[in-house]
Amino acid sequence: MKQAYVYEKLEDKAVKCNLCNHYCKIKPGKKGICNVRENRDGTLISLVCEKIIARHVDPIEKKPLFHFLPGSSSYSIATPGCNFKCGFCQNADIAQMPTDRKIIMGENISPYDLVQDALLTGSKTIAYTYTEPTVYFELAHDTAKLAHENGIKNIFVTNGYMSEQALSGIAPYLDGANVDLKAFTDEFYKKMCRAKLEPVKKTLRAMKAAGVFVEVTTLIIPGLNDDKDELKNLALFIANELGPETPWHVSRFHPAYMLTDRMPTPFDALMAARDAGINAGLKYVYMGNVPGSGGEDTICPSCGKTIIKRTGFYITDRKADKNGDCEYCGAHINGVWK
Repeated sequence: MKQAYVYEKLEDKAVKCNLCNHYCKIKPGKKGICNVRENRDGTLISLVCEKIIARHVDPIEKKPLFHFLPGSSSYSIATPGCNFKCGFCQNADIAQMPTDRKIIMGENISPYDLVQDALLTGSKTIAYTYTEPTVYFELAHDTAKLAHENGIKNIFVTNGYMSEQALSGIAPYLDGANVDLKAFTDEFYKKMCRAKLEPVKKTLRAMKAAGVFVEVTTLIIPGLNDDKDELKNLALFIANELGPETPWHVSRFHPAYMLTDRMPTPFDALMAARDAGINAGLKYVYMGNVPGSGGEDTICPSCGKTIIKRTGFYITDRKADKNGDCEYCGAHINGVWK
């Protein structure tokens, strides 16, 4: 346990957590919405500052990040907890553990030991992923700072609900992010995630302004966020406000957690979402969770040839040089290559 970094004290030993856009006001003995930050006699405590529940070396494509050191390994970590309550959560067993099971499990591992382990694996990045890195901000911040000092880059896989204060605190050490833009209506966010849309849009803009390399993911859920006009507006937001070079991953939904009454996303619905991105002017639109479809290949927007071919999370052929230039026509492919 560790005192939280981003909060303020109120009257009667209450506190206000300023870590994410819920801005929870927490009375003594109570926890915030994430259930991993507790008011102990007027002091906000992180209950997961070193509680590592998952630790793996993954292909960076699994995050998914396709334009950030493609083909490299990413040392990936998580603690329990999340500040969203998505009924379709793919990692609910660990993300919703503090809420559903009222327990916090994990191995005590310090930021120093995490960085040393990452170095031993030869990973180019540390990914704060699987659950929501915002809720373990203290661990992520301290680890990311040490990682930079040791030549390792940092990436967040996040729902984008962090506060401006939290983002400004992590931004000096944050190199890349994949942000879930789960839908483009406030109704979806309120009903399915118990959150709001606008703060996520604000975070995306702020990350781009701070120089963080951003990719966006949308899980296409039949009947909930696959409306043609909604997808058009979402794609236009990415193209117009984040830039047409921003990679967009549209991923296939599989029944999970509390949302088991829907079928997996039809392939045609993924293609429609992909077309919405291309029609909005996005240069790089990918289809996830459909290996073998070609939807995970990187196409040169200049000559139209396949320059990175992927099967699942692995690169099987590459026609882009070390600078990210197309070997066919010389056009530069946007991303972080070195």
